[in-house]
Amino acid sequence: MASPAFSPAFLRPGGPSLIVALGVTQTFGYGTLYYPFTVLAPHITETFGWAPEWTFGGLAAGLLLGGAVAPLTGSLIDRYGTRLVMTVGSGAAGLSLLALAEARGIVSYILAMVALQAVTTAVFYDAAFAALTQARGQQARRAISQITLIGGFASTLFWPLTSALLAILDWRGIYRLYGLAQLLVCLPLHLVFLPGRVKRPVVPPVAAAAAAAVPAPEPAYLTGKRRSRAFLLLALAFSLQGFAISAVTMHMLALLQGFGLAATAAVAVGAIIGPGQVVGRLGEMLFGRSVEPVTTAWFCAWLMPFGFALLLVGGDLPIVAGLFAVAFGVSMGLTSIVRGTVPLQLFGPTGFGAMLGKLAAPGLVTRAAAPFIFVVSLERGGVVVSTLLLIAVSALAAVALMLLARLRRV
Repeated sequence: MASPAFSPAFLRPGGPSLIVALGVTQTFGYGTLYYPFTVLAPHITETFGWAPEWTFGGLAAGLLLGGAVAPLTGSLIDRYGTRLVMTVGSGAAGLSLLALAEARGIVSYILAMVALQAVTTAVFYDAAFAALTQARGQQARRAISQITLIGGFASTLFWPLTSALLAILDWRGIYRLYGLAQLLVCLPLHLVFLPGRVKRPVVPPVAAAAAAAVPAPEPAYLTGKRRSRAFLLLALAFSLQGFAISAVTMHMLALLQGFGLAATAAVAVGAIIGPGQVVGRLGEMLFGRSVEPVTTAWFCAWLMPFGFALLLVGGDLPIVAGLFAVAFGVSMGLTSIVRGTVPLQLFGPTGFGAMLGKLAAPGLVTRAAAPFIFVVSLERGGVVVSTLLLIAVSALAAVALMLLARLRRV
């Protein structure tokens, strides 16, 4: 008799194994496509012998294109299913990493970076959330929490891994290795375990029988002007949070050292953010069922300016800086979850991929601008002015989410 863990029901596309598969591919996805750049950017700059602005300029150009194609990617997911889109996306991501490793000048570098950032819309969390929604329908919230919990280890694993690999490989060799990981790990998992085109949510037979016996009320999704206003508030909040997260992620060490922390202490504080994400996601998974997603959204949003305020008043003290990292990490971790659960709560599963694509587009633009704006702020205004900017941006995002919660109750 086959073990239940390896039964056909467990292994079927869209079944329980979907969470494990997506958790692995999100960890590898963010670990190979997003986090290494922070570690490798100085080495890329040194190899080409140009100013750092050119290195980050390629990233910005790619993020801008990613914002432009995000709605198209979402529409393709709704039309053809996540199996096709994420499988092709993994293949394109692997080839883009290999192309980046072979870049020999500014043109080939920017083209490779543009291709790389453009395909991330097909393999990162928004696409994974669409896969879970297509497979689980309205029951996707817990699954979204579970894959983000697994994916939260991406920075914890791949920041030190990338740094360690620099002892035996140059940045080109590391990107070649990560390109092969996309092709040999992520692509097969997406091909085998993701659902194909799903016309209606997958409902377990027992749940379907119960629903037939006791009709459940239809969820009250927003419509008309309330829907439009909610979309604008959500897009604004996600965009502002994306700005703060991108700025801090790309310039974490410079920010912490600007407050007077030693380099080793700054690295140690930065390493706390990954576990902070995991703690926040674990808490949501264990206790979040009784809390509406929109409430979780504004609560976690306020943690971000609170963390920046701690940094402002005591950033030269490692303990206070560590508390900042915890608050920022928990907020960042929960933000990843609410990016999937709040749109599902407000707008429903129909056209979910396209909805996430439209919500992501402006946020990718702000993420592209954030590293440039923040580095200029650090150079010309210093860490105090730059931290005040982060407080203002993140607090405005929290206010937008509180207005969204109020709009839903009206």
